[in-house]
Amino acid sequence: MDKSMMGDLGSLPAEDQARMATMIDQLQVRDSLRMYNNLVERCFTDCVDSFRRKTLDKQEESCVKRCAEKFLKHSMRVGLRFAELNQGAATQD
Repeated sequence: MDKSMMGDLGSLPAEDQARMATMIDQLQVRDSLRMYNNLVERCFTDCVDSFRRKTLDKQEESCVKRCAEKFLKHSMRVGLRFAELNQGAATQD
């Protein structure tokens, strides 16, 4: 885990710091899985129209690819914006 995420936890005992680090890691994994599941559900719902074959046809495949790229770019943009706002709030303190 990134040390900057621990914030002002340095004053806690080592055992509590380890517990907090584990909790933060678990939350990050949960959030990553949630984002992935949302991506899969959204792109599948938007792009797959029928179940004629085991594989996607060319149109479905390109739709899923575009959808995933848009979703990931949007998520990155939101993350960067959040970091900017978070950093701006930290400098104002």
